[in-house]
Amino acid sequence: MIDLQLHSNFSDGSMSPTELVQEAKQLELSAIALTDHDTTEGISEFLEAGQKLNILTVPGVEISIDTKLPNHGHMHMLGLFIDHQHNELVSKLNYLRFHRNERAQKILSKLHELGAEVSLSELQQEAGEGSIGRPHIAKIMLRKGIVSTLQEAFDRYLAKGQPAYVDKIKFNEEDAINLIKQAGGLAILAHPHLMKYPTFNETAEKILFLKSLNLDGIEVYYSGLDLGYSRQLIQLAKEHNLAVSGGSDYHGKNKAGIHMGSGQNDLAIPDEVYFNLKHKWEKLRTLAGIE
Repeated sequence: MIDLQLHSNFSDGSMSPTELVQEAKQLELSAIALTDHDTTEGISEFLEAGQKLNILTVPGVEISIDTKLPNHGHMHMLGLFIDHQHNELVSKLNYLRFHRNERAQKILSKLHELGAEVSLSELQQEAGEGSIGRPHIAKIMLRKGIVSTLQEAFDRYLAKGQPAYVDKIKFNEEDAINLIKQAGGLAILAHPHLMKYPTFNETAEKILFLKSLNLDGIEVYYSGLDLGYSRQLIQLAKEHNLAVSGGSDYHGKNKAGIHMGSGQNDLAIPDEVYFNLKHKWEKLRTLAGIE
Protein backbone atom coordinates (compact mmCIF):
# COMPACT_ATOMS: atom_id res chain seq x y z
CA MET A 1 0.00 0.00 0.00
CA ILE A 2 1.06 3.60 -0.60
CA ASP A 3 0.25 7.15 0.53
CA LEU A 4 0.96 10.04 -1.83
CA GLN A 5 -0.16 13.00 0.27
CA LEU A 6 1.75 13.58 3.51
CA HIS A 7 2.69 16.79 5.34
CA SER A 8 5.68 17.43 7.58
CA ASN A 9 6.64 20.11 10.08
CA PHE A 10 8.11 22.08 7.19
CA SER A 11 4.50 23.18 6.56
CA ASP A 12 1.58 22.25 8.82
CA GLY A 13 2.31 18.68 9.85
CA SER A 14 3.59 17.66 13.28
CA MET A 15 6.34 15.23 12.24
CA SER A 16 9.72 15.72 10.58
CA PRO A 17 10.29 14.26 7.10
CA THR A 18 12.47 11.55 8.64
CA GLU A 19 9.78 10.66 11.17
CA LEU A 20 7.24 10.33 8.36
CA VAL A 21 9.48 7.84 6.56
CA GLN A 22 10.07 5.92 9.79
CA GLU A 23 6.33 5.66 10.42
CA ALA A 24 5.75 4.51 6.83
CA LYS A 25 8.38 1.82 7.35
CA GLN A 26 6.61 0.60 10.49
CA LEU A 27 3.31 0.50 8.59
CA GLU A 28 5.00 -1.43 5.76
CA LEU A 29 4.00 1.11 3.12
CA SER A 30 5.92 0.72 -0.12
CA ALA A 31 5.79 4.30 -1.45
CA ILE A 32 5.02 7.71 0.05
CA ALA A 33 5.08 11.33 -1.12
CA LEU A 34 5.90 14.47 0.85
CA THR A 35 3.56 17.23 -0.34
CA ASP A 36 4.05 20.13 2.03
CA HIS A 37 2.04 23.29 1.41
CA ASP A 38 3.89 25.79 -0.79
CA THR A 39 7.37 24.56 0.19
CA THR A 40 9.87 21.87 -0.79
CA GLU A 41 12.32 22.54 2.02
CA GLY A 42 11.81 19.16 3.67
CA ILE A 43 12.29 17.12 0.52
CA SER A 44 16.07 16.53 0.73
CA GLU A 45 15.75 15.08 4.24
CA PHE A 46 12.74 13.02 3.11
CA LEU A 47 14.56 11.49 0.15
CA GLU A 48 17.63 10.70 2.23
CA ALA A 49 15.52 8.96 4.86
CA GLY A 50 13.71 6.98 2.17
CA GLN A 51 16.99 5.76 0.73
CA LYS A 52 18.25 4.68 4.16
CA LEU A 53 15.04 2.83 5.04
CA ASN A 54 14.45 1.41 1.55
CA ILE A 55 11.08 3.08 0.94
CA LEU A 56 10.11 4.65 -2.38
CA THR A 57 9.89 8.39 -1.68
CA VAL A 58 8.29 10.86 -4.09
CA PRO A 59 9.28 14.54 -3.97
CA GLY A 60 6.14 16.65 -4.05
CA VAL A 61 4.40 19.88 -3.15
CA GLU A 62 0.81 21.09 -2.62
CA ILE A 63 -0.05 24.50 -4.05
CA SER A 64 -3.19 26.45 -3.11
CA ILE A 65 -5.10 27.73 -6.14
CA ASP A 66 -6.89 31.04 -6.60
CA THR A 67 -10.12 30.24 -8.43
CA LYS A 68 -13.84 30.84 -8.04
CA LEU A 69 -15.65 27.86 -6.52
CA PRO A 70 -19.11 27.39 -4.99
CA ASN A 71 -19.99 26.81 -1.33
CA HIS A 72 -16.63 27.94 0.08
CA GLY A 73 -14.90 25.19 -1.87
CA HIS A 74 -11.15 25.24 -2.43
CA MET A 75 -8.66 23.85 -4.91
CA HIS A 76 -5.17 22.51 -4.29
CA MET A 77 -2.76 21.24 -6.92
CA LEU A 78 -0.26 18.50 -6.12
CA GLY A 79 3.07 18.34 -7.89
CA LEU A 80 4.51 14.80 -7.80
CA PHE A 81 7.98 13.69 -8.96
CA ILE A 82 9.10 17.31 -9.05
CA ASP A 83 12.66 18.58 -9.14
CA HIS A 84 12.46 20.13 -5.69
CA GLN A 85 15.53 22.29 -6.35
CA HIS A 86 14.25 23.75 -9.62
CA ASN A 87 15.11 27.46 -9.55
CA GLU A 88 11.77 28.79 -10.78
CA LEU A 89 9.81 26.53 -8.45
CA VAL A 90 11.89 27.49 -5.41
CA SER A 91 11.66 31.19 -6.29
CA LYS A 92 7.87 31.13 -6.70
CA LEU A 93 7.37 29.12 -3.50
CA ASN A 94 9.59 31.56 -1.60
CA TYR A 95 7.33 34.34 -2.87
CA LEU A 96 4.33 32.50 -1.44
CA ARG A 97 6.16 31.93 1.84
CA PHE A 98 6.92 35.64 2.17
CA HIS A 99 3.24 36.48 1.78
CA ARG A 100 2.29 33.61 4.10
CA ASN A 101 4.33 35.31 6.84
CA GLU A 102 2.63 38.63 6.11
CA ARG A 103 -0.72 36.89 6.36
CA ALA A 104 0.23 35.40 9.73
CA GLN A 105 1.00 38.85 11.12
CA LYS A 106 -2.41 40.11 9.96
CA ILE A 107 -4.06 37.15 11.70
CA LEU A 108 -2.18 37.94 14.90
CA SER A 109 -3.37 41.55 14.70
CA LYS A 110 -6.98 40.41 14.38
CA LEU A 111 -6.56 38.03 17.30
CA HIS A 112 -5.15 40.91 19.36
CA GLU A 113 -8.26 42.97 18.63
CA LEU A 114 -10.36 40.00 19.76
CA GLY A 115 -8.45 39.70 23.03
CA ALA A 116 -6.76 36.44 22.00
CA GLU A 117 -3.08 37.33 22.34
CA VAL A 118 -0.51 35.38 20.30
CA SER A 119 2.87 37.00 19.71
CA LEU A 120 5.00 36.81 16.58
CA SER A 121 7.92 35.41 18.59
CA GLU A 122 5.67 32.61 19.91
CA LEU A 123 4.57 31.84 16.38
CA GLN A 124 8.09 31.78 14.97
CA GLN A 125 9.21 29.45 17.76
CA GLU A 126 6.24 27.15 17.16
CA ALA A 127 6.82 26.96 13.40
CA GLY A 128 10.57 26.36 13.74
CA GLU A 129 12.07 25.63 10.33
CA GLY A 130 8.67 25.19 8.76
CA SER A 131 6.45 27.53 6.80
CA ILE A 132 4.11 29.41 9.15
CA GLY A 133 0.48 28.34 8.99
CA ARG A 134 -2.79 28.58 10.89
CA PRO A 135 -2.25 25.22 12.66
CA HIS A 136 0.79 26.74 14.40
CA ILE A 137 -1.38 29.60 15.67
CA ALA A 138 -4.06 27.15 16.78
CA LYS A 139 -1.54 25.11 18.78
CA ILE A 140 -0.37 28.23 20.65
CA MET A 141 -3.98 29.21 21.37
CA LEU A 142 -4.62 25.75 22.78
CA ARG A 143 -1.48 25.80 24.91
CA LYS A 144 -2.39 29.24 26.31
CA GLY A 145 -5.93 28.16 27.16
CA ILE A 146 -7.59 30.52 24.69
CA VAL A 147 -9.37 27.50 23.20
CA SER A 148 -9.93 23.98 24.52
CA THR A 149 -9.23 22.15 21.24
CA LEU A 150 -7.42 22.81 17.97
CA GLN A 151 -10.73 22.53 16.13
CA GLU A 152 -12.22 25.24 18.34
CA ALA A 153 -9.43 27.61 17.28
CA PHE A 154 -10.54 27.22 13.69
CA ASP A 155 -14.27 27.17 14.37
CA ARG A 156 -14.19 30.35 16.48
CA TYR A 157 -11.30 32.32 15.00
CA LEU A 158 -9.23 30.96 12.10
CA ALA A 159 -11.51 29.26 9.57
CA LYS A 160 -12.77 31.05 6.50
CA GLY A 161 -15.63 33.32 7.51
CA GLN A 162 -14.45 33.63 11.12
CA PRO A 163 -13.21 36.93 12.63
CA ALA A 164 -9.45 36.27 12.49
CA TYR A 165 -9.38 34.72 9.02
CA VAL A 166 -7.16 36.33 6.39
CA ASP A 167 -7.01 35.02 2.82
CA LYS A 168 -3.62 34.19 1.35
CA ILE A 169 -1.82 34.91 -1.90
CA LYS A 170 -2.34 32.06 -4.38
CA PHE A 171 -1.46 31.18 -7.95
CA ASN A 172 -4.16 30.69 -10.55
CA GLU A 173 -4.85 27.26 -12.04
CA GLU A 174 -2.79 27.67 -15.20
CA ASP A 175 0.23 29.20 -13.46
CA ALA A 176 0.31 26.45 -10.83
CA ILE A 177 0.10 23.67 -13.41
CA ASN A 178 2.78 25.31 -15.56
CA LEU A 179 5.06 25.75 -12.55
CA ILE A 180 4.78 22.07 -11.64
CA LYS A 181 5.41 21.04 -15.24
CA GLN A 182 8.42 23.35 -15.51
CA ALA A 183 9.83 21.63 -12.43
CA GLY A 184 9.49 18.28 -14.20
CA GLY A 185 6.54 17.03 -12.17
CA LEU A 186 3.07 15.66 -12.69
CA ALA A 187 0.23 18.10 -11.96
CA ILE A 188 -2.44 16.27 -9.95
CA LEU A 189 -5.69 17.85 -8.75
CA ALA A 190 -5.95 17.15 -5.01
CA HIS A 191 -9.25 16.03 -3.41
CA PRO A 192 -11.59 17.15 -6.24
CA HIS A 193 -14.68 16.75 -4.05
CA LEU A 194 -13.49 19.62 -1.84
CA MET A 195 -14.14 22.02 -4.72
CA LYS A 196 -17.72 21.50 -3.46
CA TYR A 197 -19.59 21.61 -6.72
CA PRO A 198 -23.25 20.65 -6.17
CA THR A 199 -23.11 17.85 -8.76
CA PHE A 200 -20.50 15.44 -10.03
CA ASN A 201 -21.08 16.65 -13.60
CA GLU A 202 -19.97 20.15 -12.58
CA THR A 203 -16.87 18.68 -10.91
CA ALA A 204 -16.12 16.69 -14.07
CA GLU A 205 -16.52 19.80 -16.22
CA LYS A 206 -13.98 21.65 -14.08
CA ILE A 207 -11.55 18.73 -14.21
CA LEU A 208 -11.75 18.59 -18.00
CA PHE A 209 -11.11 22.33 -18.15
CA LEU A 210 -7.99 21.77 -16.04
CA LYS A 211 -6.98 18.96 -18.42
CA SER A 212 -7.05 21.52 -21.23
CA LEU A 213 -4.48 23.46 -19.16
CA ASN A 214 -2.21 20.36 -19.07
CA LEU A 215 -3.43 18.68 -15.88
CA ASP A 216 -1.97 15.16 -15.65
CA GLY A 217 -4.25 13.47 -13.16
CA ILE A 218 -6.64 13.55 -10.21
CA GLU A 219 -6.62 12.30 -6.64
CA VAL A 220 -9.31 9.60 -6.52
CA TYR A 221 -8.42 8.01 -3.15
CA TYR A 222 -8.71 10.33 -0.15
CA SER A 223 -9.58 10.18 3.54
CA GLY A 224 -13.33 10.15 4.07
CA LEU A 225 -14.17 10.22 0.35
CA ASP A 226 -17.41 8.42 -0.48
CA LEU A 227 -16.70 5.17 -2.34
CA GLY A 228 -19.28 5.92 -5.01
CA TYR A 229 -17.74 9.34 -5.66
CA SER A 230 -14.30 7.74 -5.84
CA ARG A 231 -15.53 5.28 -8.46
CA GLN A 232 -16.96 8.13 -10.52
CA LEU A 233 -13.58 9.88 -10.44
CA ILE A 234 -11.80 6.70 -11.47
CA GLN A 235 -14.17 6.26 -14.41
CA LEU A 236 -13.71 9.89 -15.47
CA ALA A 237 -9.94 9.46 -15.36
CA LYS A 238 -10.14 6.29 -17.44
CA GLU A 239 -12.35 7.91 -20.07
CA HIS A 240 -10.12 10.97 -20.46
CA ASN A 241 -6.64 9.49 -20.07
CA LEU A 242 -5.96 11.11 -16.72
CA ALA A 243 -3.66 9.51 -14.17
CA VAL A 244 -5.04 8.63 -10.75
CA SER A 245 -3.43 9.24 -7.39
CA GLY A 246 -4.36 8.95 -3.74
CA GLY A 247 -3.31 10.01 -0.29
CA SER A 248 -4.47 10.31 3.28
CA ASP A 249 -3.59 14.02 3.69
CA TYR A 250 -1.77 13.00 6.85
CA HIS A 251 -0.64 15.83 9.15
CA GLY A 252 0.31 13.79 12.21
CA LYS A 253 -1.14 15.14 15.45
CA ASN A 254 -2.24 18.33 13.69
CA LYS A 255 -5.20 16.64 11.98
CA ALA A 256 -6.95 14.27 14.36
CA GLY A 257 -8.49 11.08 13.05
CA ILE A 258 -6.37 10.87 9.89
CA HIS A 259 -3.83 8.03 9.82
CA MET A 260 -0.93 7.52 7.45
CA GLY A 261 -1.80 4.97 4.81
CA SER A 262 -5.34 4.30 6.03
CA GLY A 263 -6.82 7.80 6.35
CA GLN A 264 -9.99 7.51 8.40
CA ASN A 265 -9.50 3.73 8.26
CA ASP A 266 -11.12 3.81 4.81
CA LEU A 267 -8.05 3.79 2.56
CA ALA A 268 -5.99 1.05 0.95
CA ILE A 269 -4.24 2.63 -2.04
CA PRO A 270 -2.71 -0.09 -4.23
CA ASP A 271 0.95 -0.08 -5.27
CA GLU A 272 -0.04 0.04 -8.92
CA VAL A 273 -1.15 3.67 -8.46
CA TYR A 274 2.47 4.62 -7.73
CA PHE A 275 3.88 2.57 -10.61
CA ASN A 276 1.33 3.93 -13.11
CA LEU A 277 2.12 7.50 -12.05
CA LYS A 278 5.85 6.87 -12.33
CA HIS A 279 5.36 5.32 -15.78
CA LYS A 280 3.41 8.38 -16.94
CA TRP A 281 6.09 10.67 -15.52
CA GLU A 282 8.87 8.72 -17.26
CA LYS A 283 6.94 8.70 -20.54
CA LEU A 284 6.48 12.48 -20.42
CA ARG A 285 10.18 12.94 -19.69
CA THR A 286 11.05 10.76 -22.68
CA LEU A 287 8.72 12.77 -24.94
CA ALA A 288 10.39 15.96 -23.68
CA GLY A 289 13.83 14.53 -24.42
CA ILE A 290 14.83 14.37 -20.75
CA GLU A 291 16.88 11.38 -19.63
